[in-house]
Amino acid sequence: MTMTPKQQERIKNKIKKIKAALAADKKRWGGYHHDGQGLRYAPPQFYIQIEDYTGGLRYFNWFNKNFPGDGCYPDFLFEWTLILFKTGRLKEAEKKAFETFTEDTKVFDEFFERPMIPVGKSEDSDAEGAASLTGKFPYSYKQDFLTDFSDWLYKVIQSENFMAQMIKFQEIEKLLEEEDDSETRGHLYDQARQLVNKI
Repeated sequence: MTMTPKQQERIKNKIKKIKAALAADKKRWGGYHHDGQGLRYAPPQFYIQIEDYTGGLRYFNWFNKNFPGDGCYPDFLFEWTLILFKTGRLKEAEKKAFETFTEDTKVFDEFFERPMIPVGKSEDSDAEGAASLTGKFPYSYKQDFLTDFSDWLYKVIQSENFMAQMIKFQEIEKLLEEEDDSETRGHLYDQARQLVNKI
C-alpha cells in the first residue's frame, strides 16, 4: 500500500490520539477501561494501512491484556488474523481465522468477492455489527499488499481440518436454533467454543 510520508504521519497521529484517549479513559475510570465509544477497535486498520504489522501485533497483545475475551466484531478479528499472518504467527492466525468465521461466515466471502463457504447460521446481528463498525468491508483479495495473505487464507479455509470444524460449527448452530432448554444450549455453546482448539 503506497503512501506519502505525510499520509503515513497523519495515520500515525490518529493512532497516537486513540491511544491517548484510551489512556485517559482508563484514568477516568479508576484504572479500568470503559471505552463506550469503541475506540479500541480502530487502531488495527491504521496499522495495516501503513503496513506496520509489528506495531499492530503489539497493539493486539495490549488489547488482549486489557480487554480479555473482547474482540467480537468479525472485521476486527479478520484484521487480527491478517496481522498474525504478516508477523509469521501462522498457527495463531489459523485459529483467529476460525474465530472470525464463527462470528460471521460472510467475512471471507466479502474478502474474496465470491461465495466460498456455505453458511449454516443466522447472521443478521453479526452483519449489522460489522456494518456499524466499518460501513463496508475494506479488504479484498485484489489488493496487492494482501496477495500473500490471500493465497494463504484460501488454502487454510479450504483445508480438510478447517472445513471439518466449520461443518461441526454449523451443525451446532442448527441445533441451537431448535433448542430451548437453557442447560442444553449452554453445553452446545461450550462445544462450539472448543472447536477453535482443534484448528
